[in-house]
Amino acid sequence: MSERIAPRAAGSKSSTGASTAPATDAGARAPLSERILSALSSAATEHRANAVAGTSKQDRRTAGAANKAPRRARLRLTRIDPWSVMKTSFLLSVAFGVVTFVAVFMVWSVLGAAGVWESINATVASVVEGDSNSSDFDVTNYLGMGRVLGFTLLVSIIDVILLTAIATLTAFLYNMAAALLGGIEVTLAEDER
Repeated sequence: MSERIAPRAAGSKSSTGASTAPATDAGARAPLSERILSALSSAATEHRANAVAGTSKQDRRTAGAANKAPRRARLRLTRIDPWSVMKTSFLLSVAFGVVTFVAVFMVWSVLGAAGVWESINATVASVVEGDSNSSDFDVTNYLGMGRVLGFTLLVSIIDVILLTAIATLTAFLYNMAAALLGGIEVTLAEDER
């Protein structure tokens, strides 16, 4: 049981999609080395033509990107997670409290080193006592470093609690408003680089 395969017609495509070289006579095929050389030379010719025409994939991608406008997407912010808002606002308000505390400490230290408190004491003594300069008044008893930093710490703690609560409440209120009105619409665009 031998099976005969009909010879291919000249210039027909093989199963891989590459065209075969035409046969010299009806039943004979070209030797393997000639077919390889023929395929390589046709591939080299095609590559040179593509290089000259500038149609490589990179050139086409670059040319296509240069001609297109950046893509845009219209999105709607319909929900904000209150838990993430609470965590973020807590962290930011703690950072704000620390910055406030350090700033007050620095200002009070600079004012003390500059002699502002002694100058205030001398001014108050001259106003109250006149020329005798026997006043017991000391401004640091009322506005000392410990009192001011304690008050700053108290204000910072209250600030942390209030800012965290207000931001979380704002997230809940936004979610309710977005359920009714659809939320804030945002248009995003790709970078033009």
